[in-house]
Formats: sequence, structure tokens, C-alpha cells
Amino acid sequence: MENKLNKRERYKAQLKPIDYYKDFENIDFENLGEGDRYYLQDFGIFNVEFLEDEFTIRLRIPGGRISVQHFQKIADIVDEYNLTIILTARAGIQLHGIEADDVLDIHKRINALGVSTWQSFGDNVRNIVTDVYDGCGEYSQIETYPIVMQMHNYIIKNPRYVGMLPRRVSIGISGNRANISSFFANDIYFALSKKDGVFGFNVYMGGKNTEVAVSADIFLKEDEVFDFFKAFVEAFYLHGSRFSRAKTRIFHMIEDIGMEGLKAHIQKEYKKDFQSSGEIVLEKAKFSEFHKLKNETYGFCYQTDFSRLKSDEIKNIASFATKNGAEIRFGIDQNIYIIGLKEAYTTLKSPAISNTIVTCAGNLCPYAVWSIKDETSYLPLDKINEHRIQVGFSGCAKGCGRHRHTDIGLIGLKTNNFGDTDGGARIFLGALHSDGTSVGRQLFSMVPFVHLHKVVSLIIELFELSGYRDFEEYAKEILCNYSEDFLSLWVLANLETNSSLALPKLDKMQSFEYEAELLKKEFQTLDFWQYVDESFFNAVSYLSKKLWTIEGEDPHYKPKIHRTNFR
Repeated sequence: MENKLNKRERYKAQLKPIDYYKDFENIDFENLGEGDRYYLQDFGIFNVEFLEDEFTIRLRIPGGRISVQHFQKIADIVDEYNLTIILTARAGIQLHGIEADDVLDIHKRINALGVSTWQSFGDNVRNIVTDVYDGCGEYSQIETYPIVMQMHNYIIKNPRYVGMLPRRVSIGISGNRANISSFFANDIYFALSKKDGVFGFNVYMGGKNTEVAVSADIFLKEDEVFDFFKAFVEAFYLHGSRFSRAKTRIFHMIEDIGMEGLKAHIQKEYKKDFQSSGEIVLEKAKFSEFHKLKNETYGFCYQTDFSRLKSDEIKNIASFATKNGAEIRFGIDQNIYIIGLKEAYTTLKSPAISNTIVTCAGNLCPYAVWSIKDETSYLPLDKINEHRIQVGFSGCAKGCGRHRHTDIGLIGLKTNNFGDTDGGARIFLGALHSDGTSVGRQLFSMVPFVHLHKVVSLIIELFELSGYRDFEEYAKEILCNYSEDFLSLWVLANLETNSSLALPKLDKMQSFEYEAELLKKEFQTLDFWQYVDESFFNAVSYLSKKLWTIEGEDPHYKPKIHRTNFR
């Protein structure tokens, strides 16, 4: 069957988004059609048919840097229209709860500030991100913000590209030897590297919320990145698929024509030979609340209420920054960083323990079924913070909480598989996210929310018993050498027996027979064995339903009987 353009492409063929914008002042926001909703995304306005009276506007904050004055004026708009405001996982801002009558006015006022909403949704180059300590932190080698702004200014309002790419493109760049967050979830990531004694960037492509970007074997000098970016965008514009929406990301283009095929398209536009990749310069570091900067001042991480902000918070932060001559930056961890404090002290008090947890918009987004930000109450937050465990919590499989790129990842879903329960979370475990080695693997397809705290607490307790101090190292050395179904059954068996039996370290992935013997050694008397055949899959299904099926009240938990430490 002949390929047909997807629906969004058919709208673009009829009318380019940039031409649609010419009549922007006359849009009837109370009577939008399907095409209107597609086009409006290209200018930062989001609305869906079944929530036709509720609008969201997303603001681009390139590199996460925003002036104190802009931050204050946004707070004034939030107050005036009684809006909800959150920080996004791309270091931007979203305004929620906008009424149809107010969309045009708010949109005009935001853009008049010099803060752009253009191309923050839709088939565009999205907000370009870097590390919050870019150019100023102790790990900073190359300041990338000038490059970010080159890319941003090139793409914004460019009539060739506004809304006209085959699909969204996410771009990350870092000139730091260590970062607050990983950038391997981007479609393209420029990572600090070194070749022949010169610092520059290795190119990684094909990442998304469920996949890691992989090496393109290309090294770029600092002054070559912008030209490469332009060639990349043009190559995707010309050659990216415009058929099935499910197959239009850069990841799928690489699947289709290979990395070498994509590089050939880019090189045709770049018009220069590529250098092979250098040695990536990337280490893992722990970042505390205060971080000493190159100039002997400090950066402070203000931990938001899982990305939610109140207007009075914004005003307090802006006032504090002004008083102290400090700068405000947003991180892709959804927290606010105050840069340039003379001492490691602040009067600002963070409302939550959130700086290792990324959450999606939750029920502020029509695709999510839970608030997500409220469901963080089901997590052992103190333990997560104590061990600096990276957690991603998404409200749907789209993965805006980057749940596959964290130590422990969750998707909030509805379920009736366990009786009288409204929903729960799918759990992913053990991504090797810092260097882009692998995404997390699924541990459970669903854990009812009322059991989530106990399950995650046990996962963390088993980590503590391993003797490792970093969860990602624990995943690399232990979790990754066991099959997914075995890990699921091991956790379930510990839950049923109220035990905490740590896993022994393996040098490599072992056979099913080895894993079965390990289970028999500790849990031979449990009744799940009747469901073990050539795999543990049916046993996992049986034991999870046995433990988590709810009839009225939550199950009563017995005290733990023993624990073993193999290390």
C-alpha cells in the first residue's frame, strides 16, 4: 500500500503554520477545529477537543536562563489570571488553566516581554537545553550558552522550519565534565569531548524518552557546532519520514537508513568532512544544595514542589536574586538555581525534597491519568534524597518524566487488575543513564499505589545491603546481570516473606537455571513454583496478584524476619 502523509502533514501541505499565524489576531479560541489545535502548538498554545475550555501556554527559556525582571513579570501575569505554573523537564515554563477569552492577551504579553512561546510544542526544535552550571561551575570547560542562543535565534520564526519539521527535535549540549542531569534522552546531544588536545563535542543522535542517543562518531570543534546544527535540521526537514506519526522521530530515521545514512544526509548540507569522535569527557558527580563556582561564589538549588510554583514563590526568589546580585537559571531537573551568591547561605526555603526527582505535568496534561506530583507522596522521599537516587515519574507512556533514564522510573496508570484499586505505577529499574549506556528495564507492569511505598522502599533497602553507595553503580554491577523476570520475582518473594535478601554480585548475565537455583536456595517453600516453567513470567504474574489484590483495606504487613548481606 502506498504511504500516505499523516494527518498533521496534510494540514501543513494545505497551509503553512507561518501563514496561519498571519491571521492570529482573529482566531476564535472558543470554536477551534482540529487544524487550529495543530497550528497553535507551533506558537506555544496547547488545547485538546475534550478539554476545549482549558489552554496551556509553554514558554521557551533557552539554556534555562531567565532574567529576574522576566521572572517577576511572568508571576504578575500568573496572579492576574489566576493561572497554574510549572517548570518543564526541558527547563521551560508552562502556564496552565488559561481560559479561551484570555489566550490571545496572555500570548501577546508573554512574547512582548522578549520571552518566546514559538515552537515550544509541535513539530519543531524544542527548547534547547544545557547544564545549569554552564560556564560557571567547577566542572565547566566550555560555556555553551552562546551556541545555544545561536541555535535558538536561527530556528525561532524561521519560516522554513516553524512547525514544518517531520516531528519534534530535542537538543542538548553540555560543555561540563559533570552535569546535574543526563542529556542522552535528546534527539541530538553535543557532549563535551577532547581530541588531539582540543576540547570540543562528540555528537550523539537518536535519543528520546524511551531510548538513549548513540554515538555518531563525529567530533566538532566549538565553532563548528552551529553549522552542524543547521545541516542537521535541514537534513531532517528534507529526508525525515512524514508518514506514520509513530515512526517520525530521529530514532526511527536511524532505524530506517542507519546512522551512516543519516550522516550522509547531514554531510551533504554541512559541506565539510567529519572528524571521527574524540574521547568523551564525562564523569559522574554528586551535587549538593550549594555548589561552589569558579569565581568563588556559590550556586543554590531551590527545590520546587515537584516543578509546581506559586506566584509568591517566584516573587520571593526574584527579590532575593535582585538583592544579592544573583542570576536565575532553570534546570532540566525542574528546579531553580540561584547563581552567584557570595556565601553558601540563603533565606529561601525549598518547599519539597525534589532535586533528584523529575515528574511530568501529571493531570495538568490530558494524556496523564494521575496528578503524578501528588502521587510522589507514595514514595520514600527521605531515602531517595539520602542516597541521591534519580527518579523519573511520568503520567503516561510518552515519558515526559524521563522514567527510562533514571535509577528508578515510574509511569502512573489506571488498573483494575488488583481488585478494588484505582491505579498504580509501572516500575522501571537500573538505567545506566549518566553515560548513556542503557535505559531502565521494566520491573513490574503495575504496582497499586497503596503498595508503592513498600515496594520502592524494599528496592532501596536491597541497594543499601549491597554495599554500593551509588544506585547507578549498583545497577551496573548487580542488577544488569540478572534477567528482568528474575528481579521481579526476587522482589516479590522478599515481599511475601517480609525479608530483605540482597542479591549476590555476578560477573556476567547468568542462565535461567542459575537464577532458579538462587531462588530455590532462599524461597523453595513458596507456592509460586507451580507457575515456573521455562521462565519466571507466569510466577511473577501469580505472586504479584496474590500480594497486591485489594479487597477493601490495605494488607497487614508483618515485621521482617531476617536479612542477608552478600557483599
